[in-house]
Amino acid sequence: MLLTVDVGNTNTVFAVHDGQSFLGEWRCSTYAARTADQYYVWLRQLLEFHGLNIAIDSVVISSVVPQVVFNLRLLSDRYYHCRPLVVGKPDCELPVDVRVDEGTIVGADRLVNTVSGYDKFGGDLIVVDFGTATTFDVIDTDGAYIGGVIAPGVNLSIKALHEAAAALPNIDVTKPQRVIGTNTVACMQSGVFWGYVGLIEGICKQIRGERDRPMKIVATGGLSTLFDQGTEIFDHIDTELTMHGLVLINEHNRKTMNEQE
Repeated sequence: MLLTVDVGNTNTVFAVHDGQSFLGEWRCSTYAARTADQYYVWLRQLLEFHGLNIAIDSVVISSVVPQVVFNLRLLSDRYYHCRPLVVGKPDCELPVDVRVDEGTIVGADRLVNTVSGYDKFGGDLIVVDFGTATTFDVIDTDGAYIGGVIAPGVNLSIKALHEAAAALPNIDVTKPQRVIGTNTVACMQSGVFWGYVGLIEGICKQIRGERDRPMKIVATGGLSTLFDQGTEIFDHIDTELTMHGLVLINEHNRKTMNEQE
C-alpha cells in the first residue's frame, strides 16, 4: 500500500493508493515543527475512522518546504519501515526529461505535475496550478519539462492587498455576479477574480504564441474549478493531477529498481 504526500507551502495532502485507485485523501496545514509521531497518530485516526485497516509499505513525497521532509522521512522509517522516495532527490528518477538552465532547481510539485500531465493528456501541454503561487508549467511534445511561469497566488495577493491597504478588508475568493462592484468587498472580489482570469488567459496566450503550436491547457489546484467558471481556456480540470503523478513516479522507480536487480 502506497502513501503519497504532497507538501505545499500552505497545506500538506496525504493519500493512500492500493495499486489501482486512491482509498482516501486528507490534508493538514503545512507546519515544519510537526513531528513524525504527530503525523502517525493523525493518520492512524483518520484511517480507522474511514475503516481502512491497511498496511502502508511504501511512501513517496513531493515537497516545496524542505524543513518538513526530515519528519516525513522519520515517519516512513519509524512507522512504515521503508525508505521514502523524495521527488527532486538524486535517487528519485523521473520518467521525463527536465530541460532548463543548468543549475536551476525546479519545484518538486512542478515535476510531478509534468509527469502526470503528460501521462493523462500527452505533450504540448500547459499545466496551470492554483496554489500558494499560481504556476504555469510547459510540457514539450515528448513530455519533457521545458520551463514555465510563476505568478503570485490568489490568496497571497488578497492577503498582501489587505495588509498593505488599511481600509480594505480580507475577502473570500468568489465569482462576483457583476464586474462593476457597488461596495468595497464586491469591487475587490471582481478585481481578484477577473484579474486572475485575465492573467491566466494572457499568459497562456503568450505561451502558445511563443511555442507557435497548439497547446492543451489543464488546470489543477483547489481554485481551478472556481476560475473555470470565468474562462473557456481550460481543456481539462484535474484536481487529482499531483497525486496521480506521485503514483507514476513511484511505479517508475520501482520498475527501475527491479530491472537493476
